[in-house]
Amino acid sequence: MGARQPTAIRVERVLGEPVLVLAGDLDVRSTGVLRAAVHDHIRSCGTDLVVPVVLDISAVRSVDATALKVIAAACRQAHRYGVRVVLRGAQPAVRRMLHLTHLIRLIELERESVPA
Repeated sequence: MGARQPTAIRVERVLGEPVLVLAGDLDVRSTGVLRAAVHDHIRSCGTDLVVPVVLDISAVRSVDATALKVIAAACRQAHRYGVRVVLRGAQPAVRRMLHLTHLIRLIELERESVPA
């Protein structure tokens, strides 16, 4: 197993929409930074959105249950204010953890387009 990849968090604009981009390893050591970034991003997007708030995790190498619980709690909090939060680019390992922890019920994944 390789060395832990540090967590990188940045906000990008994709097609004019703010997207929170997460990269690296999301685990118990990064939950404080992750929690602050996700809540700040959701708050900065506001509550009058027609489109969902996007968390791009395509560059996340590994994730643990603690980090997923932080994301699930943020999704639930946002939902109370009528804001949808979706994960974009969940890799197979992340999807597996979502299913194992049953957090797939609380965290919405962005639908991927299927090539014709």
